Amino acid sequence: MLASKDELIALEKGFWTGDEAFYKANADKECLVAFPEMAQTMSNADLAATAKKPHRWKNLQIEPKGFVEPGSDIVMLTYEARATRSTGEPYAALVSTGYVRRADGWKMMFHSQAPLPTGKARKSGLGEGSSKKAD
Repeated sequence: MLASKDELIALEKGFWTGDEAFYKANADKECLVAFPEMAQTMSNADLAATAKKPHRWKNLQIEPKGFVEPGSDIVMLTYEARATRSTGEPYAALVSTGYVRRADGWKMMFHSQAPLPTGKARKSGLGEGSSKKAD
């Protein structure tokens, strides 16, 4: 079964805006995460616990950059994300997420973020005043 890029983008939006239940339902048993301040394998429960605080992000914008499906049960997605933290602070990152297909759907098994500058002058076109917004 081939992955749908739209389906995976919808999952990504859920990981940015969803709650603990969303994480539990859509992350694999273990997930390798890599951020500048940490890199580790997290259990489904530990990863879900990171989403306890509601309304963590708003004004989420996602611009896909790459999508590969090396097999029928593995897919990698890379995109640029821009969002506003609940504190009002802007955030931008180049994000890569790996999914594995399980009997009950695609599950996140890898996630990495590399922060980007949040200024308006950028090449991608997803600037502060852009009309490209994710709902």
